[in-house]
Amino acid sequence: MALVFIKAKAISLDILCKKAAFFLVNYMKERLLNMQAKDVRQLVIGGAGIMGASIAQIFAKYGYNVVLYDISAKSIENGKKLIAINQETAIMEGEIKPEDSKVLLDRISFSMDPECFSDADFVIEAIVEDMKVKHDFWGQVSKIAPADAILTTNTSGLSITEIAKAVKNPQRFAGMHWVNPPHIVPLVEVICGEKSDPAVAETIAEVARKIGKKPVMVKKDAKGFVLNRLQFCILREAMHIVESGIADIKDVDAVMKYGLGMRYACLGPFEVADLGGLDTFFSIASYLFADLSDMKEPPKMFSELIDQQFYGTKSERGFYDYSNGRAEKVIEKRDKDFIKIANCLYK
Repeated sequence: MALVFIKAKAISLDILCKKAAFFLVNYMKERLLNMQAKDVRQLVIGGAGIMGASIAQIFAKYGYNVVLYDISAKSIENGKKLIAINQETAIMEGEIKPEDSKVLLDRISFSMDPECFSDADFVIEAIVEDMKVKHDFWGQVSKIAPADAILTTNTSGLSITEIAKAVKNPQRFAGMHWVNPPHIVPLVEVICGEKSDPAVAETIAEVARKIGKKPVMVKKDAKGFVLNRLQFCILREAMHIVESGIADIKDVDAVMKYGLGMRYACLGPFEVADLGGLDTFFSIASYLFADLSDMKEPPKMFSELIDQQFYGTKSERGFYDYSNGRAEKVIEKRDKDFIKIANCLYK
């Protein structure tokens, strides 16, 4: 009789535990879905590289406390250096006062301890574009972060659905793709994976609006999303033009800067076509599309640079030479020019 009583009691406890777990999961889910942009105060950014360091600044500028996390002490030091360069440029351009810059910097802390994610309301991952590395990161971080924290990845085009396979409670996870340099460029792409909750995506977009960004909702988890599908079709044709001997690198860049760049700073491709006349654009498309590059692999001029470890400004050599300190000058000029354009068009 006593044995039957003990077994019945064990079964009752098991049922109670399952019910408690059920209610806890639903409570945390409800709490997550009720989280709004106003509830987000503490951010943790994974990756102290070009993107992570820059993203940290824009949030700190708008009053958020930010922890910049990395597994490498060297990367953290480089991140501090990038932030210092960016802030110096912003001060020189009158975008921020020196005293306000100091307050901004005080809001950013650095850590190599993954437990820093345990206090996060909002996580942005900005690490290397490698699926395995991202899976390892999220497999650890999504278990440390609070159950109601919103989790985002700054991938440039990897599948959100695939990354989410390593995420605990993936309904709180979505893509938040920023554009370099993110502390200046206003666009943010918000991308749902198959398990992302639309309410979470809307909160991510609202957070972006609160820091002065222009979020767009990407309706389908397609490789490259929208920006990089457009950017890389341009890059593919640009390299095809050079390899075909139609024009050299500098002249192709000049066409973009002094022609298309000015046009697309103000108008989108559909607006350009409407203003130019759809009949004219259709006529051009009828003979030009067949002559454009449709290569499926990176061209030789691209692969040769990679084979020589010429990666652009980060290695002081890419399509152009950035040796003798020219890399920092080019970045500084880019940011100054971007600030002027942003102030002219968006403020």
